[in-house]
Amino acid sequence: MNRRSFSQFVSTIFLVVLINIQGINTQMETVQTYETTTLDYNFTQNTEAEVTQHSSDQLADITDQTGHEVKISEDFPHDAPQSASRVLVAPKPNNTNQLKLDSNLKTVPNLPAKHPIRMLQQSGEPSISRNVKDAKIRAHVRYDEVTGELMNGDHPCHRECREGEEPMICYYHFVLEWYQTMSKACYDCPYNVTDCSRPDCIPADGMNRPLNVVNRKMPGPAVEVCQHDRVIVDVENDLMTEGTTVHWHGQHQRGTPYMDGTPYVTQCPILPETTFRYQFNATHAGTHFWHSHSGMQRADGAAGIFIVRKPKSQDPHGRLYDYDRSEHVMLVTDWIHDLAIGMFTDHHHSTGDNKPPTLLINGVGRFKLFNETAKPVYMPAARFNVEQGYKYRFRVINAEFLNCPIELSVDGHNITVIASDGYDLQPITTTSLVTYAGERYDFILEANNEIDNYWIRYRGLMDCDEVFTKAKQVGVLHYEGAMDLEPPGDPTWEELHNEGLQLNALNKGEEDDETISVAEMRSLEGHDDSLKEVADYQFYVAYDFYAKNNSHFHRTPYYGYYQVPKKDNRLYTPQLNHISMKLPSSPLLTARPSTDNFCNSSSIDEACTEGYCECSHVLAVKLNSVVEIIIVDEGVTFDANHPFHLHGHSFRVVGLRRLAKDITIDEIKAYDKAGLLKRNLKNAPIKDTVTVPDGGYTVIRFKADNPGYWLFHCHIEFHVEIGMALVFKVGEHKDMAPIPRDFPSCGSYLPDNMLEHATTEKPKSDDVISISHWWPVVFINNSTSSSASVQASVLAILFTKLIATLNFLS
Repeated sequence: MNRRSFSQFVSTIFLVVLINIQGINTQMETVQTYETTTLDYNFTQNTEAEVTQHSSDQLADITDQTGHEVKISEDFPHDAPQSASRVLVAPKPNNTNQLKLDSNLKTVPNLPAKHPIRMLQQSGEPSISRNVKDAKIRAHVRYDEVTGELMNGDHPCHRECREGEEPMICYYHFVLEWYQTMSKACYDCPYNVTDCSRPDCIPADGMNRPLNVVNRKMPGPAVEVCQHDRVIVDVENDLMTEGTTVHWHGQHQRGTPYMDGTPYVTQCPILPETTFRYQFNATHAGTHFWHSHSGMQRADGAAGIFIVRKPKSQDPHGRLYDYDRSEHVMLVTDWIHDLAIGMFTDHHHSTGDNKPPTLLINGVGRFKLFNETAKPVYMPAARFNVEQGYKYRFRVINAEFLNCPIELSVDGHNITVIASDGYDLQPITTTSLVTYAGERYDFILEANNEIDNYWIRYRGLMDCDEVFTKAKQVGVLHYEGAMDLEPPGDPTWEELHNEGLQLNALNKGEEDDETISVAEMRSLEGHDDSLKEVADYQFYVAYDFYAKNNSHFHRTPYYGYYQVPKKDNRLYTPQLNHISMKLPSSPLLTARPSTDNFCNSSSIDEACTEGYCECSHVLAVKLNSVVEIIIVDEGVTFDANHPFHLHGHSFRVVGLRRLAKDITIDEIKAYDKAGLLKRNLKNAPIKDTVTVPDGGYTVIRFKADNPGYWLFHCHIEFHVEIGMALVFKVGEHKDMAPIPRDFPSCGSYLPDNMLEHATTEKPKSDDVISISHWWPVVFINNSTSSSASVQASVLAILFTKLIATLNFLS
């Protein structure tokens, strides 16, 4: 028998064995394993078990009403049992090792008994239906029906904060992934409004678009803890091709600078298919938020509320309000109908605009009328419930990503502002409030009007105003006892402005008598070192949009700035002191480079004033020094307005004024030298984000008492991403916290002489066996796989390898 005949004989034998094994497999009625489904404790939307606060041992013994066994997952941090967030729910087997296959086995348990949809059904509302004709249609829906578990109150750390209570360890699991608004999970939303609150449904404004969100929620999971609680968040990146980080906006990370979440400053990006654990103490009480700090991810949905409460007895405003509830948190943002990176590239490389068409309140809003049925409907508006005679603490978070300040007012009610960015203020009663990207405000609303429904008006300014998109949104203030109806009319952009005193007005400073600027507010905090007469460091930071050959968007000699014939195709570059921030390839906090690798206005060439320069823009200051920054908007190009955020510290706002339509940094210096640059060094408000008026200045002071590298940047996403930022290096490296053990590293790979022995000669085919001869592709049907089928698959692989070898030898 020759080699080829022997090969054919072996093939026949293996085929007979394979057929018999597959026959055995078809007769098997049981499998030895069963799959588990990962759920989040915060949002147990696939089980009816009411999981509350349990220890690890207690959780292991829970069995819910549907016969599901609840177990602690293997990756659960057992040092934090009181705040268990991640559990595994698996079908309970009939016996120890066997689970009988049943075509009628319920693989998707019913919705939780307390889910908003179930509560609607129990109260007589229509059941969920895919058939629009058979379902009762409501044009309006309650706010809590739509948000469902958004303002989550089930996490054990979301509790009343009491004096003398021990801090808790609060664990959360975030999974960041690509997703979609109005997905299949939304069924007949908005025609059946209850469908809009189904698990995993993100309705937004009803328009389809891709997202990247955490735990399939927008806003993402709410983090609500008490001051000094320890927060542990595992961030799992499932974005496939993008890195990410999470910034805890408002937390200074004292002692934990590696947890700040700033890519290439405090950490490497979290790579796809990896998990990074953030651990820090929630030391700064107040209204904050968390958001991705990578690329355009915040713009595409990766953000959520972060509230740190303190005992009401320690709140200087505690007697001014009756209730401080999660349902009265407003996360407001601008919104577009495509991925933000698409708008970014279109705007920076072509003639695309950068103007958002609409706004969202807590992830929902209305943009158009949906009229595919006989009864047209709008998407439900955000709704806030109050009871007549009580006072409520509202918390507003501006998470927008473009240049769209948002004006807020409530029909028939004044608001009393009591805090900003987590710091208490002397109360100011006003008609309306303007917020900028990154800012947070707390205000008290007294429900002292007639029992009715009132519009809450949100009006976009700057790039959202009447010149551009007239972006707007409405919410409903609903008094208990009022009819379940919206207020009459559909307010236009022009009608959304309420006349009266306005706080933090656009492009207004202390010079305006009809508004109150941030610098005119007064802090309840006592005097500190940052308000001393003369600061230890003084930095003038000028910015504007400059006509430069930015090599990223204008490449000379092909299409330089002035070579492009159409002015609409010419891109202005926003810079700080004529420098674009170039982040290093390794985080500054872990690489700890020498100052020779940095640049600033004192080290750059004068040519940078006209030409384009980019580098690692770092300002070094000594630990515990007082730093003053005079931020100047030269106002030459646009009538714009920029909010700036400082990581790692808060600051006093000691001055804010608009001087003219445009002004130069040299004029400001002369103005200051003449003693005309006013500073308020008594009870100046404390913030971490502040706006700078066009053609004006803002003066801030902070004590540099938190060693590390801290980003200072414009909070408009399109601007910071192309370099409108710098870094403060506070203290020496010896002052900084040691690098955590096994902390992830990253950086460029540029070895020397890598190609010294390179060759273009191909290897001889006689000397090499192709890898494809040895590893054939084998497909296994997971739906019918068992131990027998796996064995058959393994035999098939061995059989194929043997035949390939015999063919090769013959």
